[in-house]
Order: sequence, then C-alpha cells, then structure tokens
Amino acid sequence: MLKLLTKLFIKNYDNIDDPKVRASYGKLGGIVGIISNIILCSIKIITGFLMGSISMIADGINNLADAGSSAITLIGFKLASAPADSEHPFGHQRIEYITGLIISFIILFIGATLCKTSIEKIISGEGNTWNSTTKYIMIGILSIAILIKLWQSRFNAKLGKKINSVALIATSVDSLNDCISTGAVLLSVIVSLIFPSLQLDAYMGIVVSAYIIYSGIQLIKETMSPLIGEAPTSEEIHFISENILKYDGVLGIHDLVIHSYGPGKVFITVHVEVDAKVDVTTSHDMIDNIEMEFLDKHNMNLVIHMDPVDLSCSKTMDLRLLISNALAEIDPSLRFHDFRAVIGNTHTNVLFDVVVPPRYKLNDEELKNLISKKINQIDSTLILKITIDQEMIGRKV
Repeated sequence: MLKLLTKLFIKNYDNIDDPKVRASYGKLGGIVGIISNIILCSIKIITGFLMGSISMIADGINNLADAGSSAITLIGFKLASAPADSEHPFGHQRIEYITGLIISFIILFIGATLCKTSIEKIISGEGNTWNSTTKYIMIGILSIAILIKLWQSRFNAKLGKKINSVALIATSVDSLNDCISTGAVLLSVIVSLIFPSLQLDAYMGIVVSAYIIYSGIQLIKETMSPLIGEAPTSEEIHFISENILKYDGVLGIHDLVIHSYGPGKVFITVHVEVDAKVDVTTSHDMIDNIEMEFLDKHNMNLVIHMDPVDLSCSKTMDLRLLISNALAEIDPSLRFHDFRAVIGNTHTNVLFDVVVPPRYKLNDEELKNLISKKINQIDSTLILKITIDQEMIGRKV
C-alpha cells in the first residue's frame, strides 16, 4: 500500500534527500491520518451515542485527537520545507522535531485524561448496561477499528523509517497506543458478554493509560534529544570517515564535528592531514573535490581544514611514535592529533592535542601532568604543550 500511494502521489519518490520530496512524504502521512481518523471518530461517536456507551464515545474522541495530531504533522512538514531566510539561514527543518514533540504531549495528555476518567468510574461504581446485541455490534466495530489502527501504525512506521522522521514515528506509536486502548475496551465488552457481573473496563483503562503515559514520556525524550543537540551515530561517523579517507592524498582525519539542523540539513567540519611536501595547490584541489562530492552526492555541507604533516623528518616521526606509545600505556582510549615539533639544540618543543572520551576519570590538568611525567621520564629535553580535546563523536544505535 505504501509503495502504491507514494508512486501515485509523490513525484521522484525515491529521492528522499530532496526536501520537497521529504515534505511530500510528510503531507501524505498527514492526509492519510486525517481521513482515516475522522472516519473512525465518526463511526465510534455515533455508535456510542446510539448505544449509550461512554467508553465508545471516549475512544472516538481519542481518534478525533489523532486527526488533530495528523493535522499538526501536515502543518509541521509544510513549515519545515520552507526555504532558508535571513532570520533562519540554516532552514526550518527542526520544526519537524517540534511537531513530534507536540504530538508526544498530546499522547501524554490523552493518557492522563483516560487514567482520570477510569479512576472516577471505579470510585463512582458506574457499570455498563449493554444488552447482548449491543455488545456484538460493539465487538464488530471495535475489531475493525483495531485493524485500521494497526494498518495506520505500520504505514506511518514505514513512512517515518524511510525518511527518518521523528514526527511520523511518533504518530506510528500513537496509533499503536490506540490499538491497545481500543483493545482494552474490546476486551471489557467480551468479558462482560461472557461474565455479565464483571465490569473490567475502568480497571483496564488504568492499565492502558499507564502504558500510553509511558510511551508519551519516551517519545518526549526522543524528540527533545535532536533539538538539544546529540552526538552523531557510529554509522554516520564511519560513513563520513570512509568517504574522506578513500582519497589517496588523505593521511588521516581528526576534530570531526557534525551539526544537524534537521533532516537533510547537515553541516560537517573536519581536519584532514596531508603530506606537507605535496604542493599546496594539489592538496587544496583534493580538498575541494571532497567537499563537492559530499554536497552533490550526499547533500552534506562539508568544510575541511587542511593540516600539513611533515613525513620526511625522522626526528619528528620518532617523536610521534614516542607520544603514541606513551598515551597507549596510560590509556588505550586516548588519541592525539595536530602534532608539531620545533627541534632545537638543547631542547625540543612538542605541541599536540589529546582527545579524551566524555566524562573522563581525570580532569584536564591531572591528565596533562600524567602525560608530561610519563614522556619526560623517557626524554627530559622535551618541553610539552598539551591541549585537551573532548571527544564529540561516538554515539551508538
């Protein structure tokens, strides 16, 4: 169904890196959600009023809220696809995260409301007065509603995964929650049909509302994370590193920083080490080619700082090996870069940056002193100038 709808309504549907195509996916998800939820809402509310079922009416109102969530998704993708302007030079893609956050709060509100209603029903001792015919009709309607909601959840999940959209994934989770809440109403109707004296819908409502509240809290965490700013995944780091290191003139990379301003709007800065003996125009041309490839092929804005490395000086290379071995003995997780050596007759100035993992066990001064002591035990003529860098990459998924 997803493939058919995308082919019918989305031009160039395979080019998901294009912001316009991405917005079309979001609009498709929003429109499908609005139509299907309004149909469910209408059927449930009309049936609930005709049969005097409060739980059915409440479930229909829940679907009305889902239609509102789909409308928010539709508006969010429309706003997120707006081009950059003077006040927002990096575009408006993060609006999509805000849309997901709004949907998460709606889920939380629905869960809290359902919990409150269930508790009040238990306290009041209110029971159901449905006859057998009414119950069978309700079972049929609720069963169909669950199947539609399962399809909705799967549809939005596939759509969200295809374009990596937190808003659509949040909508998918919301649809799955609706299956559970509607399933609870269905279960209470079936139990009351078999055991007329048992009234379980209020107690089931508390269980369902607790699950919905938990899901809402988890979604809030997930949608807030990219807004705050999160580390790139290990897969992203590997992809970027691999596509830079494949060039013959690249000796190594460091200080990789990735800024995301929303899906499809990524800015990257990195230091690339090149041979100092190679003509600077040749190395610069290579750097330009790397930056253009990332923009043209991957829609990533890459800016490279070129670091020349002198590979011809044996004394410098020996010092690099000395530093590398010393750091490995202190802690294998430590790395260094931006190495420079100013060699003199009586002493040598050695400058380098040490990269430490987040929340490292030693503070900067303690680590500097430990490294200096370790290296000066081997060569006391070395004067060390050490800069500590915090590791900014490495999140795993």
